[in-house]
Amino acid sequence: MLALAAAVVSGVAVYVNGEAVGRFSSPTVYTTGKNLVAGIVLVAVALAWPRRSSTSTVSTGHRSSQERFGLAAVAVIGGAVPFVLFFEGLARATSSDAAFLHKTLVVWVALLAVSLLGERLTMLHVGAVALLIIGQIALADGLGSLRPGVGEAMVLAATLCWAVELIVVKRLVDTVPPTTVGAARIGGGAVLLITWLAITGRVADLMSLSTTQWAWLALTGSILSVFVTLWFAAVARAQVTDVAAVLVPGAVITGLIRLAAGGTVAPIQIVGWVLMITAVAALVARQSAVGVGRRSIEAAA
Repeated sequence: MLALAAAVVSGVAVYVNGEAVGRFSSPTVYTTGKNLVAGIVLVAVALAWPRRSSTSTVSTGHRSSQERFGLAAVAVIGGAVPFVLFFEGLARATSSDAAFLHKTLVVWVALLAVSLLGERLTMLHVGAVALLIIGQIALADGLGSLRPGVGEAMVLAATLCWAVELIVVKRLVDTVPPTTVGAARIGGGAVLLITWLAITGRVADLMSLSTTQWAWLALTGSILSVFVTLWFAAVARAQVTDVAAVLVPGAVITGLIRLAAGGTVAPIQIVGWVLMITAVAALVARQSAVGVGRRSIEAAA
């Protein structure tokens, strides 16, 4: 359910980001400002979050060197580098190409989760992932228009970074609260992004943004903070493959918003929506059945 909520927020975020990014001269300045706002929110949430009891496996106390390294890695490969790659790539690639490449995240996550986390995938998982990819191809109106280029390569590189990040996050949330991981990802990433702007001589561009632009950053940054909170809370409670798969139908939410805003939808895109919803419904139904079975066994015991 947390992953489904994250998918809805993601769908809204894609639409709002599409409206916002064109109002900025630099995609990197935009994503830095957005992540700065989200980082402030997430750090505040992490500091205000009630401490777990001492019997919990999740600790809020002293961090081991391995945990600190993991949090730093999440900031770099989750909250900094891929955001620059994605938004700079988005400025160079078509929106349909970028959307399709980003939605291949579930494939990379599944491959990494099986090999590095030991997650077990059933035939239902394989079928659901196949339906999600086919549905995304339908939304992109086929792959004939997919043109390999610098922008597409940047988006794909960002997607691969986020796939690796999810594996690291899954390891971390066993001992670190998801709120802390989220704060490290976006807050630490924002610091790195500001450093990058300083190195490239563009901090002044961030400081000179207008009130209207900061209002857009406040909106998109707040949405991002909600997404990360839901996303990492879901990762802490389920297989990362399932969570990544459930996120894909966020594209349906984006499409519905665009339709409500006066856009049009082709029949093939509706087919894509149906395929995505079917795949996620199957995964959610399986997880619900597993949960019911587990509770029945516990009750009998």
